[in-house]
Amino acid sequence: MKNKVIASTIVTMGLVGLLLGGCSSSSNSKSKSSSTSTSAKTTKVTAVGSTALQPLVEQAATDYQKDHKDTTLTVQGGGSGTGLSQVQQGAVQIGNSDIFAEQQSGVKAKKLVDHQVAVVGMAPVVNKKVDVTNLSMAQLRDIFTGKIKNWKEVGGQDQKITVINRAQGSGTRATFEAAVLKGEKAITSQEQDSNGTVQKLVTSTPGAISYLAFSYIKPDIQAVGIDHVKPTDANVTTNKWKIWSYEHMYTKGQPNKQTAQFLKYMLTTKIQKGLVKNLGYINMQSMKVTKNAQNVVSAK
Repeated sequence: MKNKVIASTIVTMGLVGLLLGGCSSSSNSKSKSSSTSTSAKTTKVTAVGSTALQPLVEQAATDYQKDHKDTTLTVQGGGSGTGLSQVQQGAVQIGNSDIFAEQQSGVKAKKLVDHQVAVVGMAPVVNKKVDVTNLSMAQLRDIFTGKIKNWKEVGGQDQKITVINRAQGSGTRATFEAAVLKGEKAITSQEQDSNGTVQKLVTSTPGAISYLAFSYIKPDIQAVGIDHVKPTDANVTTNKWKIWSYEHMYTKGQPNKQTAQFLKYMLTTKIQKGLVKNLGYINMQSMKVTKNAQNVVSAK
């Protein structure tokens, strides 16, 4: 009888062990499945390049991720040249640029896909204490090529002009030089990588002049008109204001699903008629003209 009890106990314990082992295995399996599922849910999309476009993409990315948990968006500056170079190399998913890929040396434009998401106007800006609010295009060109060196030469006070330029590879610089310098070489001066840095320097430097995207022009600096035309969105849409460019978000070939969805989001009414306008850009639908990679402007 005693042997029967022992045998029964062993069988019972074995069954319990099997059941517990099965539960444990099932639990581990579910845990691993859940972990795998979680890690597979998020795709990282990185956009690098134009600092003129950066504020728009950063805010759009913040808003987009609230409803799209499957995508982690990272937005960085560095300039248009950097954006085009890195997306061409496949280092990032999106290269932000103020210029066409065809305008950047070393970039094989045919391998990139252009996604135009907005238009940005750019304007010369001066330190708030510079008493000049309008220049002719010829005067502006002469300042940046070093022919005019004092503000009194263009109707201002007797004060040295300090030119602050953008660095080589900047799309803002390329756009400004194409519209203003017309092939002439800019004077050697201090160069800065970003619109934000230029904004701060012009604010704090007596006699300073530079140029900024409209989205960076704040009350503590003075925008300058050209030939009595003011730098406004309305004047950009008709090309009455000549210094403007498209904001491009380039991909290497066709984008992956998550990148494509974000690019589509950039063209929604919510972004184009809301965020684009609020941050100082111009939506694509407002333009009455088009511009190609050769800077030829045509009516729509």
